[in-house]
Amino acid sequence: MNRERGSITIWMLGLCVMMLLLGGLSLDLWRAYSERRSLASAADAAAVAGASAIDLDAYRANNEVRLVPALAEARARASLANQLDRRSLRGARVDANRERIVVETRGTVGFTLLSLLDPGDEFDVRVRATAEPRASG
Repeated sequence: MNRERGSITIWMLGLCVMMLLLGGLSLDLWRAYSERRSLASAADAAAVAGASAIDLDAYRANNEVRLVPALAEARARASLANQLDRRSLRGARVDANRERIVVETRGTVGFTLLSLLDPGDEFDVRVRATAEPRASG
């Protein structure tokens, strides 16, 4: 009977360590998900802003809906620059042609608990949004 003294304490200590590790891992994964969602929101808004750069002369002349690529890229970049939450944005690439605009954003997430295994390790997050102009109605 005396040999079993303290076994509950060891089990509880092990359980607490496991809960701490699981909580830290969950925190790191939630931060990565949150940063991805923020980058996706910025990319979507920029793509929609760029898709509003319709060539009005072509639309009025022959009812053709197409983009002005330089203006679309400028509007997308301005949208990215005016985002309120830019802390996760590390870079962006904007490509436009007459049919569509593609906005790619990228960022990094620094880990907390997982950095104990590999110090300085970061998780890269990349998001891509595409928009095409369409006539209303």
